[in-house]
Amino acid sequence: MLQAILWDNDGVLVDTERLFYEANRELFRPLGLELSEQHFFDWYLADNCGAWHLLEPAMSEASKQQWRAHRNRRYALRLASEHIPAIDGVAEVLARLAPRVRMGVVTSSIGAHFDIIHARLPLRRHFEFVLTHESYANSKPAPDPYLLGLERLGVAAADALVVEDSPRGLRAAMAAGIRCVVLRNALTRGYAFPGAYRVVDTMAELLAEIELLLSAES
Repeated sequence: MLQAILWDNDGVLVDTERLFYEANRELFRPLGLELSEQHFFDWYLADNCGAWHLLEPAMSEASKQQWRAHRNRRYALRLASEHIPAIDGVAEVLARLAPRVRMGVVTSSIGAHFDIIHARLPLRRHFEFVLTHESYANSKPAPDPYLLGLERLGVAAADALVVEDSPRGLRAAMAAGIRCVVLRNALTRGYAFPGAYRVVDTMAELLAEIELLLSAES
């Protein structure tokens, strides 16, 4: 029986995937790397390695951390200065579902970035909790984030649903034993997402799939 939904953030609740791609492209350009959309898909959305492997072993771990910190500061400034829209229709979907199922956010975003984005949006009130990058030891595609989400909810994997937009998010949900609906976006539109419970392209389609689950299991 569907009791709870765990939502990813970037690309699912808010339209930030391209902005993060641009932040990483700007990060690597001074280092002699031109990060393409395909690179971003392969190394950030499908895996979690980034482009650092192209600079090894010349760059030390300490240098990587310094560059990441620089990117995170610049990304935070962009988030604070630009209009960050919610995904079209998500506010209405959350409002419709909130009285019927428990919900939490499980994101790989840094907590400070999440807070900047959602300070100007009315979405956070629908969720019991938010798990960010600092909440767990191993990020997606490891199952740890979603296993922690299940623990916080106190529900079994069979009674939960994950909403994701990336291959690594899907892999994390599958590794945790939770069915996953994938909401594709412009950066992931051409990917089939094998193993997903369903793959949709709009928030209306997502809501329809959730409604079917709720009606079938009520």
